[in-house]
Amino acid sequence: MLTEQPRYGLLGRHTECRSVERLLDHVRAGQSEVLVLRGDPGIGKSALLGHTLGSASGFRVARVAGVEYESELAYAGLHQLCTPLLPLKDRLPAPQRDALDTAFGLGTQGPADRFVVGLATLALLAEAGGEQPLLCVIDDAQWLDRESLLTIAFVARRLLAESVGIVLATRQASEVRELAGLPELALGGLRYSDARELLDAAWPGRLDEKIRDRIIAESRGNPLALLELPRGLTPAELAGGYQLPDAAPLATQIEQTFLRQIESLPADTRRLMLVAAAEPMGDVALLWRSATLLGLGPNAAAAAQQEGLIDLGVHVRFRHPLVRSAVYRAASAGERLQVHGALAEGIDPELEPDRQAWHRGHATTGLDESVADQLEQSAGRAKARGGIAASAAFLERAAELTPDPRRRGRRTLAAARARYESGAFDAATALLALAAGYPMDDLGRAEVARLRAQIIFSLNRGVDAPPVLLAAAEKLAPLDVETARDTYLEALGASIYAGRLHGPVGSREVATAARISLSRTPASRPAGLLLDGLVTRFTDGYVAGVAPLRTALDAFAGAEENDVLRWFWLPWLVAGDLWDDLKWHELATRAVRLCRESGALTLLPLALGYRAVAHLHAGEFAAASALTEESEVICRATGAAAVNYPKMLLAVWRGMDPTELMDTFRLDLEDVTARGEARGIGGLGYINAILHNSLGHYDAALAAARMACEYDDLGLCGFALAELVEAACRNGARDEAAAALRRLRERTTAAGTDWAIGVQAWSRALMSDGPAAEALYREAIERLEQTRVTVHLGRARLLYGEWLRRESRRNDARQQLRAAHDLFGQIGAEAFADRARRELLAAGGSAHGRGDRTRGLLTNQESQIARLAREGLSNPEIGAELYISRHTVDWHLRKVFAKLEISSRKELGRVPLSRLESA
Repeated sequence: MLTEQPRYGLLGRHTECRSVERLLDHVRAGQSEVLVLRGDPGIGKSALLGHTLGSASGFRVARVAGVEYESELAYAGLHQLCTPLLPLKDRLPAPQRDALDTAFGLGTQGPADRFVVGLATLALLAEAGGEQPLLCVIDDAQWLDRESLLTIAFVARRLLAESVGIVLATRQASEVRELAGLPELALGGLRYSDARELLDAAWPGRLDEKIRDRIIAESRGNPLALLELPRGLTPAELAGGYQLPDAAPLATQIEQTFLRQIESLPADTRRLMLVAAAEPMGDVALLWRSATLLGLGPNAAAAAQQEGLIDLGVHVRFRHPLVRSAVYRAASAGERLQVHGALAEGIDPELEPDRQAWHRGHATTGLDESVADQLEQSAGRAKARGGIAASAAFLERAAELTPDPRRRGRRTLAAARARYESGAFDAATALLALAAGYPMDDLGRAEVARLRAQIIFSLNRGVDAPPVLLAAAEKLAPLDVETARDTYLEALGASIYAGRLHGPVGSREVATAARISLSRTPASRPAGLLLDGLVTRFTDGYVAGVAPLRTALDAFAGAEENDVLRWFWLPWLVAGDLWDDLKWHELATRAVRLCRESGALTLLPLALGYRAVAHLHAGEFAAASALTEESEVICRATGAAAVNYPKMLLAVWRGMDPTELMDTFRLDLEDVTARGEARGIGGLGYINAILHNSLGHYDAALAAARMACEYDDLGLCGFALAELVEAACRNGARDEAAAALRRLRERTTAAGTDWAIGVQAWSRALMSDGPAAEALYREAIERLEQTRVTVHLGRARLLYGEWLRRESRRNDARQQLRAAHDLFGQIGAEAFADRARRELLAAGGSAHGRGDRTRGLLTNQESQIARLAREGLSNPEIGAELYISRHTVDWHLRKVFAKLEISSRKELGRVPLSRLESA
């Protein structure tokens, strides 16, 4: 089956990807190409086809996937491939049209001549390729009917210059002889490092190293083997090695194949394999101790070893992870109980108490408090070793075995919380529903309400979360002050995300309620200090909140790991609100490390996103990009709300076309709006303000900045005010600029950091003249040179250079503008680099150096657009030719003009064609 976008990317397939990309390049140039991808089941052929499809921009695509049960239907595969091209059939000679009609059951003539069908197919593909490059993608070619396979092979050997590409995926050569002799690419297993990365992506969270290495060794780098098990197992079942295949019916063909082999083995051999399958650590000594307890002799493994299904060397290793799952799932419940009992008996409880507890738990039927208590004690130790997910697995089994209803409810609630913290929201919700059905005291019911509210916030950071969190906090206030304080803080954080769409429960309402409820209990923990600071911030204003919030940030700098894990997302926003770039970076960096180490997948996407923003401001765009991609993978795996803002901000700083920005992120923006995450609306205004200021579209920047500044979004409003000052100044809206500057000065003066005063200085300079303006620009640069916010240092130099040029100080202007251009070019901030280039050219200078050497070369699309424009085509005509919008054509032309150092389409005619070649 074809995969459009492989879920975890194509790790370790750089050479293979380049091979298919070269094929597409040749087809675009009018040269037909054929490639057969060969490899074992699960090796990644379909994923590589998906990459091919994703890279085939500008192509017409025809595709087919062979299906085993259709392999006896003559021409079924060919019909599927050619169906989208049949409107072109009338261009073929009559005999060829008739042959296709007969082959596809559309006509009444006699049996189709295979040779004529081949010629007709060749002509049909050539007609399609003459209109537009054609890509034919065929997956599972070994299951095509023989007539279709022979016809496709016939065509593949006769294509030459028809702008047609054919890519087939099939098994080894011995299985599909019809394709012998065609160009091929054999896919092998992944290297260890790539296999490990894929495994980590499939199982987000901490895996025990021994378990990880054993799975990688058994898979022999086969991607399907690394990905198949996670579809039936949760991260918790694998953490720390405390995992078992579930008892669900065998779901995959690979498992069914292995099962048929297993069923042919002697009973003692199957039982020994079940012992090995039930003990994931691969301990050979434990295997034989347990086997002896079950009455199995040393020859029990012989048959499985002869079949290559299991290897009992230094460690127990199955031929394939799915062999293990097939063995365990096929066993009866009674057989599994006996095996776990033997394993528990074979483990020394002094050396491995947690592993013994795990097997005891799975060897126990009915209710047993002693085993439940042992499992509960193991949960804490398992958390330290295997992460939150391992703790959840112990607690859930402990709850199942607990006889007392009240204690069972408490353990079920603890298991639900651990599941929630590991990112398993569906499992947490199910356990929470169970917990709510057991008898509980008022505190227990309040904790259930709180966890339910926390899950709502994690899944949807919108308007639904603040009222339920506030209600939970009010229930907890008379029962547990510290837990209530934490819940008020969560409610306040949720209201910050809901922002301007908060409804009846906004930040001020939550802050007021917390102040009234907790006024008699002074805070001492970092979280309590943070709550006090935010309460002051949202009731008494920004300036009043600076001192208590700075105290809270200092407390978090030395906070315990658990406090950082639970709350980093709020102090990080506060650090931005206080323009503290050092704590901004340190908090995000520590949070990412702690989330990874503990397996806290609920929070890791946010931590990754925040750290990406810190890297972006430091001019480290590649690092920011990698972090946003990792965040996306984890959100898809856990079902958590996506963290969109860092990705959009990065795209803007890289210079994305405004139209492309909206097209690319339209679904993300609709999702944010539907969820009621109004902070995203403010973020979008800020992002668009940056984008349009970078392009010099100051009217659009002003409108966007106004939207961003409508509400006091924590950590956004101050940044947006700086954009508003610049846009309003450039638009001649001096009164509006002055009003925004007053608000900005109030905040930045109170914050007092180099970042704050640097931004304030350049904003004041925009509103000043003469020596006063120059002194402020110089102060901005000096201040920002002391910070990590490289992108703002570049902007200060750019603004200073523009001012110097307008003051007719061209030499001084060139110095500042060249520095700004080089900085932006080196970090990849293309739109600001282009703005600096334009100003530098206007000042009589030219841009040289590393940034210019690379940016002076046209991309492939820029080269195409420049050549078409040179030939006299209009923007709409170029858009129609290249299947892009006229707005995108205009965007690329402006970049072409900047790179070629020209200013109009007329000048393209004087540019040598060699200058229009792509990089």
